[in-house]
Amino acid sequence: MRVAIEADGGSRGNPGPAGWGAVVRTHPTGEILLERYGSLGVTTNNVAEYTGLIEGLAAASQLKATEVDVRMDSKLVIEQMSGRWQIKHPGLRPLAARAAELVSGFERVSFEWIPRERNKAADALANRAMDEAQGKPVSTAPVEDVAPAAPSSWAPPDSLENATRIILVRHGETALTKQGRYSGRGDVPLSDEGQAQAMAAGGRVAGISRDVTAVLSSPLSRCVRTAELVAAEVGGVPVTVVDDLVECDFGEWEGLTFAEVQARWPAEMAAWLGSTSVAPPGGESFEAVATRTRSALATALKSYAGGVIVIVSHVSPIKLILRDALAASDSFLHRLFLDAAGVSTMDVWPDGNIAVRSVNETAHLR
Repeated sequence: MRVAIEADGGSRGNPGPAGWGAVVRTHPTGEILLERYGSLGVTTNNVAEYTGLIEGLAAASQLKATEVDVRMDSKLVIEQMSGRWQIKHPGLRPLAARAAELVSGFERVSFEWIPRERNKAADALANRAMDEAQGKPVSTAPVEDVAPAAPSSWAPPDSLENATRIILVRHGETALTKQGRYSGRGDVPLSDEGQAQAMAAGGRVAGISRDVTAVLSSPLSRCVRTAELVAAEVGGVPVTVVDDLVECDFGEWEGLTFAEVQARWPAEMAAWLGSTSVAPPGGESFEAVATRTRSALATALKSYAGGVIVIVSHVSPIKLILRDALAASDSFLHRLFLDAAGVSTMDVWPDGNIAVRSVNETAHLR
């Protein structure tokens, strides 16, 4: 599949509050496949522009594109990525290296400089990111050539007509959960407390909706058992195992606490906390988890459109789903806490609009 990426970034102050935007379009029709944007705190225009490129390439990779045409109005980024200009600033070298790593995953990538007026869509997204980060009102007026990737208003519609409701449930407690240890692909069963929590979560799900269409679960037993107990509370809906909902593979960190990992792998831990593209030794990156989780969610939305879907999974997949739904930055992943058997709810409309209604409900556990 061939796609075109339009990317941009900006900084109000250089350095100053910064944001980036990226649009992935079909080639040659120009239909928008995906839009992304995000804020970066205080940094420079060039860092923001490189970030827009990186995020656009990552999005194209997730869409399984094989050929990519990159279009940006940043002469510096285009010339440096084309190999015609040297990368003299040390702060840009890691960003260029990350972009080059993503480029190597495609069969062909071209870089083209375009004037700013032809990059309005990505520019608008970057400015939206900066406005939101600074607490400024965000215009809902349509931007030429930009298809909305988020609701035109923050307020969710009063009607649920045509919406698909997604109820996210983290599995109940296990022995490793209670000890605060990384629990990835190890098949650790629910504890007695975890069983009770799962039943309580089922009661909460029933309180949200008794007309559940499907209950989907990670293949690991702690999720499958939680899903079975939840399903029993909503009329015995069959549990469907979805492999892509499995937890992140923490590799050599499996079964260890944060403090133990920090003491033994300080550099690797710092790199992992700093980038979703970095994996624990022998493990899986959050970027990889996000790719398969998005695929699982997209399939569920297509298969059960307009229904109520319960997804029983783990911390990482649920956080990544919520990050995308809230258009949050990657720092969200390390700031959100999800309790065992916590429940989160969101609605998704056919046009892509999303309303997150609750995050990590735990009142049913008290």
